[in-house]
Amino acid sequence: MDADTRVGLKLLVVALVAVAWPLHADQQSAPTVRHHRVEEPADDADSAEIDQAETAMQKQDYPAAETLLKKALEADPKAYRAWFDLGYVYNATKRAPQAIDAYRKSVAAKPDVFESNLNLGVLLARQGDADEAAKYLKAATQLKPTANTEEGLARAWLSLGLVEETRDPQQSLAAYAEAARLTPHDPEPHLSAGLLLEKQEKLDAAAREYQAAAELNPKSTEPITGLANVYSKQKNFADAETQLRKLLAIDPGNSSVRVQLGRVLAAQGKNEEAATMLNSGQPGASSDPHAALELGTLYVKAGNYAEAERQFRSAIQGMPQDAEAHFALGSVLMKEKKFPESQDELLAAAKLKPDKAEVYGNLAVVAAENKNYELAIRALDARAKFLPEAPATYFLRATSYDNLKATAKAVENYQRFLATDDGKMPNQEWQARHRLIAIDPSNASKYAVKK
Repeated sequence: MDADTRVGLKLLVVALVAVAWPLHADQQSAPTVRHHRVEEPADDADSAEIDQAETAMQKQDYPAAETLLKKALEADPKAYRAWFDLGYVYNATKRAPQAIDAYRKSVAAKPDVFESNLNLGVLLARQGDADEAAKYLKAATQLKPTANTEEGLARAWLSLGLVEETRDPQQSLAAYAEAARLTPHDPEPHLSAGLLLEKQEKLDAAAREYQAAAELNPKSTEPITGLANVYSKQKNFADAETQLRKLLAIDPGNSSVRVQLGRVLAAQGKNEEAATMLNSGQPGASSDPHAALELGTLYVKAGNYAEAERQFRSAIQGMPQDAEAHFALGSVLMKEKKFPESQDELLAAAKLKPDKAEVYGNLAVVAAENKNYELAIRALDARAKFLPEAPATYFLRATSYDNLKATAKAVENYQRFLATDDGKMPNQEWQARHRLIAIDPSNASKYAVKK
């Protein structure tokens, strides 16, 4: 089928979010209304007039054609061929309601004409009347086209598949399969089936359809895009990377593919290359705070904290009220041991999003580094409202109370730490035991390490 009359998918490469990053738009192109000269009835007294109208239509002289057709219909209001041609004229001149009415009259006058049923079904589908559209498209699939039988029937099955996607997905897939049978060298039915199966989360079946389309047209980016999406959803990032590199080889400047590839590389732990790819795919990251936040996250994974800090600061400039941006900056500043600045950013994040539990854990750490032990304890208490206590939180709470000379609380939390750590933090266990011996000497024998 030529590009202007394809019924199936138009997969578009777009920027995405999250883990499953679909590269194609969730749309299909509308079926196209075609005009074929239908069989001339033996008793059509006005066929000469209709012939003249069809000649005018070929020249796109629609006003002249309309005049001739209306004249023919005055003579014979049941001339199905004239109604069919008039329907096409109305559609070509952007008068869809009149076109639908004309095609209805053509079908009423002669129900067994493939082209009038098909075009009526297509127009009804465009108007959103799926039930009526399916009725006429089903009728078309059982009729014989005037010309190009297999192609015509395949168009009918493809159009029916599109209409049935939301009404009856299984019928839709059956229709796409029939279209594939009729036109075995056309990738379109496989692409349409692949997208529907992907929507249904039947990812293995979707991959098979996309692969079939790719084999039929190896130069097409659409099935490669579909495969990249499916593999990403399956977390099969190695194969997703392979497909995305194919797309990039075809179109090296495609920024959306670069972004997608960056995310797939990051999912495999290839963080340096991921950051480079994502940065090249989003050249405007410095002016796009969301892109800057994503880039900064990749730089953190790659261990490039200075560049991550720069990106996070850029993100905050564009999104000063975004808790995630402040949390990200505060966390990377903590890694850089810039504790006073980190504390300010984490406090800002907590204020903007009080239920973000992760903020309080980091805030407790940096507050303790800043010797702000009261804040460290408050942060740990806030964290405990959302997350269970852990050996590390008991230890940090114990050392904070210890520094505040709150001996009873320090002893209590050192003891809880030792009871729960189970040898995972040996250095801290050693410190806890020695502090307990120092601040709770009456129980010193209990804290000594047994040989």
